Amino acid sequence: MSVAIIDYGSGNLRSAAKAFERAAREAGHDMAIRVTSDPDVVAGAERIVLPGVGAFADCMAGLTALDGMVETLEQMVLREGRPFLGICVGMQLMATVGREHGDHDGLGWIDGEVVALAPTDLTLKIPHMGWNELDLARPQHQLLHGLRPGAHAYFVHSYHFVPTDPADVLATVDYGGSLAAIIGRHNMVGTQFHPEKSQETGLRLITNFLEWTP
Repeated sequence: MSVAIIDYGSGNLRSAAKAFERAAREAGHDMAIRVTSDPDVVAGAERIVLPGVGAFADCMAGLTALDGMVETLEQMVLREGRPFLGICVGMQLMATVGREHGDHDGLGWIDGEVVALAPTDLTLKIPHMGWNELDLARPQHQLLHGLRPGAHAYFVHSYHFVPTDPADVLATVDYGGSLAAIIGRHNMVGTQFHPEKSQETGLRLITNFLEWTP
């Protein structure tokens, strides 16, 4: 089995790859973890991961610049149902539109918009950076198996995904208001936080993704 972590110029992906390799190894799974910008490698993978760091429009432009990648993702994820995980901006790209420095089309896989953080507590800094507790909205979801209430995860973001359908929110975080921390629909999930930086919580979630049967 293999996991494709898509490289589209969104930053250093080695930490993500190492976290997936560790989770697979500790769970006893023989999986190849491949960082790739080749749509053919993505098409052949059993599971697909889309990380993302930076501005929404820049990440979307980087992804569409890879010839055939968006078409391959739509085929594998939307039509063939391969398990998909978006991380940080990689999660946000599933939205209909991102409103960072203007309005920019997303992949449109999960209805919603990506908007600026506007915490009600004006003493809270932007970007939201550091450890925060997760509130599990749908603890029965397989991706959340073994996560305890109040599990800590590591966030770095100035914008957040607001899904049109609240049922797409699997977990939230409180940062001057409730924000989507994990979203999911069908075979697609996404985390606003970085599981590769979230220690025990992140490894548990990655392991769950590797074992997920949507």
